[in-house]
Amino acid sequence: MVEAGLTDAVAAVVAEASALALRQWRTDFVRWEKSPGDPVCAVDLEVNALLRDRLSALLPDAGWLSEETADNADRLGCTRLWVVDPIDGTRDYIRGRDGWAVSVALVDAGRPVIGVLDAGARGQVFRAELGQGAWRNDARIAVGDRQAFSGSRVPTDALPKVDRDLVVVAKPNSIALRIAMVAADEADLVATLRWGWEWDVAAAVLIAAEAGARVTDALGQPLAFNTPRAQAFGVVTCVPGIHAAAIERLRERAVALSG
Repeated sequence: MVEAGLTDAVAAVVAEASALALRQWRTDFVRWEKSPGDPVCAVDLEVNALLRDRLSALLPDAGWLSEETADNADRLGCTRLWVVDPIDGTRDYIRGRDGWAVSVALVDAGRPVIGVLDAGARGQVFRAELGQGAWRNDARIAVGDRQAFSGSRVPTDALPKVDRDLVVVAKPNSIALRIAMVAADEADLVATLRWGWEWDVAAAVLIAAEAGARVTDALGQPLAFNTPRAQAFGVVTCVPGIHAAAIERLRERAVALSG
């Protein structure tokens, strides 16, 4: 059960964080690589600090898991947990592109119960509360009703030859925004085949599920949150009518890559 008014309070905090990021977008901020191919910038850290301060004040008993904070095993003893990506899609943020968002989820007993995704550069705010549906700005959103796998819209840069029966649509760098595209019926399928972090998807998968999407890992199993490694192997988010076909199409690759 989510406390009355908590989702609105979270959305207000995320809006403040998104405004901070937007003010510095396309300016001369400091940026570097945490490891090769893993960019970060000073704004990530500023947004992270703001979110931790504001969200911890809302729920002092909740644990904390963020891309820009060193993990602490103490979170595993918390029933509730903030799962945060201060700027999901940092590559687009650094390049001055609009495919980034501030992503915040509240996880309770291993499942997201609040999800807010604020794409300030796009003027879009996605939000969901468990059992209450999903919204983009002031409009309720719902997934499409596609039943045929061939022809499904996928936000990606390019498709492997085996998947050329699918349709490419524009891809933001943020995986959370790509998942939200399924929720808003702007795409039919998002699938990753790698180990990914909980903070990348926690808010978005609740938004998608509340919009009617099927959401699993790459092997078709349910996702869990606040796990010891804070990782899952892949994510598949799609309209319900193609989920079985998507898992079947990906099965051999997923098994080989999952180890």
